[in-house]
Amino acid sequence: MAGAETPRRIPDEIGRRTFDLIVVGAGVNGAGIARDAAMRGLSVLLIEKEDIGSGTTDSSTRLIHGGLRYLEYYEFGLVRESLREREILLHIAPHLVRPLGFLIPIYGDMKRGPGMIRLGMIAYDVLSYDKSLPRHQMLDREATLRREPGLDPDGLVGAAFYYDAQVPYPERLTVENALSARDHGAVVLTYAKVDRLLIENDQVVGVHFTDMLNGGEHEARGRLVVNAAGPWVDEVLRGIGAPRMIGGTKGTHIVVDPFPGAPTEALYVEARADGRPYFIVPWNGRYLIGTTDTRYNDDLDRVFPTEDEIDYLISETNRVLPSAGLTRDDVLYAYAGVRPLPYKEEGSPGSITRSHIIYDHARHEPQLGGLISIIGGKITTYRSLAEETVDLVFEKLNRPAPPCRTGRIPLPGGNTRDWEAFAANFVATSGLDEPVAKRLLRIYGTFAPTVRRLAGDDARLLAPLGPNSLAIGAEIPYAVRWELAQTLIDVFMRRAMVGWDPDVGRDEIETAGEIARDYLGWDDARVQREVADYRAYTERFRPREPAVAS
Repeated sequence: MAGAETPRRIPDEIGRRTFDLIVVGAGVNGAGIARDAAMRGLSVLLIEKEDIGSGTTDSSTRLIHGGLRYLEYYEFGLVRESLREREILLHIAPHLVRPLGFLIPIYGDMKRGPGMIRLGMIAYDVLSYDKSLPRHQMLDREATLRREPGLDPDGLVGAAFYYDAQVPYPERLTVENALSARDHGAVVLTYAKVDRLLIENDQVVGVHFTDMLNGGEHEARGRLVVNAAGPWVDEVLRGIGAPRMIGGTKGTHIVVDPFPGAPTEALYVEARADGRPYFIVPWNGRYLIGTTDTRYNDDLDRVFPTEDEIDYLISETNRVLPSAGLTRDDVLYAYAGVRPLPYKEEGSPGSITRSHIIYDHARHEPQLGGLISIIGGKITTYRSLAEETVDLVFEKLNRPAPPCRTGRIPLPGGNTRDWEAFAANFVATSGLDEPVAKRLLRIYGTFAPTVRRLAGDDARLLAPLGPNSLAIGAEIPYAVRWELAQTLIDVFMRRAMVGWDPDVGRDEIETAGEIARDYLGWDDARVQREVADYRAYTERFRPREPAVAS
């Protein structure tokens, strides 16, 4: 990886060179495209108005899955692609992606009966013929209740059990794609908002952008521009004569501590209120419950969970797991995001395809040559979307496309032949408490030893950030020096992942600010501003207020 000195944020020569490719948006799709393009030898600029993975990517259900319910809409190609990509991600990111068992309880009044679910399970197995995970099982009522005794027995017919995968931290998946792109020569700019596209002679030739941290306007030129801005795709296209691309839908999740009757595996349940499937997922020692699916046409920069959405998820959980007894006070926090789905005037949100569209504007709007927009997509299929996009980029550049290697070459933190042996050795030799060492491995993979070496024998860098935290001080300078973090929000939400702890990092942020002051040279005014900004940022999660001691 790069050296310890923080590089200049915006290179002096940014306006004097022409990139082969400019990618707008550093969500998982944009970062994946940048990585693939850079690995195939293209000069790449990846530009993002906020932080890497700070939009839709960090608002997901955190699953790598084939999309079982897409079979309902006959999207067999998407399911096959997703299942193939699931297998690839299990191998190239073993520290971030892991198998997870799912149970689908079947009730007599469900719209999807035992026959339909059995057919879906068979199709799922057939479409994942090259998988390493076990095949599905169908369970009768008694076997289902033995397996998950907390389920509501009233009307229960049986269940289906199958495997998919979980990515507890898709933010890290995205960051590692961006870091890999950088390590292969890409320029990665965060907090650089594209104000408009540069168009000359019916050709998009670059972007005009504003530095959101330090001020100042800049231009960057590229032979091709890929608009991978997710829900903000239409904002990038505003005023240039492109049709509406995105018809986003909002998804909300809640996070709770373990509760009575909580499942030992993930539950995939049909909601009684509207028949929509949702998940109850074990996640980092807690439970992640979601998601909702409603059309969204409001401010894309202020997407917050509503009390009605939170109540819906609580109610549906209590229905299928009657002993749970969840109330609003049990919700540690909630989060919401917008799926960048294709625009569709009519139909239910669930019926809108989850397959991606790679839209070559030159084929539809001749005045916009050199511009490609990415519509839709899933975390699971980001890599194949990137491969398809970069193949098109080479075609439009009239260059032979080198073979894509992202399906074979691990992400940076997964770069070891034997992950289990590597992890066991680190736990045994790091000198850290086992839970601390295992947490570093889950987040940084093969760079966990790098974080450990940065700490050295410094007691402050080795110490936990708080009494209930397993994160250590060294992660603060590491995130800024090596992982492109610019703010404490970046560090906590998308590098060290402390912001996803039960207290959303509020108990640790002061210590993090002190470490940034003493090890990164931030002055007191900046530390105070960063801490205040972080506390304000976490209000979007509607976090539970800490209990007051009596």
